[in-house]
Amino acid sequence: MTKLQPDYIQISNEINSGFLHPYGHISNNNQQFKELLTMGITAVRASSNDTKIVLHFAGIDRSDWFFNQVNVLDYDIIGLSYYPKWHGKSLNNLKTKMQYLSKTYTKEILIAETAYPFTLEWNAWTNNIVGLDEHLILPEYPASIEGQRQFINQIKTLTKEVDNGIGFCYWGAELIAWKGNQATDASPWENQAIFDFENKTLPVLKAFIIE
Repeated sequence: MTKLQPDYIQISNEINSGFLHPYGHISNNNQQFKELLTMGITAVRASSNDTKIVLHFAGIDRSDWFFNQVNVLDYDIIGLSYYPKWHGKSLNNLKTKMQYLSKTYTKEILIAETAYPFTLEWNAWTNNIVGLDEHLILPEYPASIEGQRQFINQIKTLTKEVDNGIGFCYWGAELIAWKGNQATDASPWENQAIFDFENKTLPVLKAFIIE
């Protein structure tokens, strides 16, 4: 903390069911879950008056239940993961939920994880996690270079339109097929990276420019 001086710290990742299981399971050991989070929060606050703390939930279903559970804790930012394959294909629903959470809990809010494919093709023999049309939002956002760019631009716009929305983070931007095109145990995310199969940057990178 002292050396890095981070602007943000997320205490664990996608903690829908808790963290440090079995001790910090949110349902089986709810009080202990909150105590463990409180210890992490206290450590951050003791080291920095400026660093903002993120609590991160995967998806939007039951997110209101989760953030009600942690409402008594001292944190700053609601973080959500959003992937159409797992979390629904309506960006309107995402925006509505973000608005509700931000207003209800008076917190800043961000998309802590998202990604989208620029193709459904493979660049290695490792099975890609997103590889079918049914994983996409169609016809608005096809698995194409332009579809990826438009999806992320819409995520960026959406977070700006939400009260207290502060932005988004892209997960796995660098996860190219790093072991070569015959690897069976490398990147399952190669088609959602922000580099094409020749390792050249894709137009989606421009979405990260601060305007």
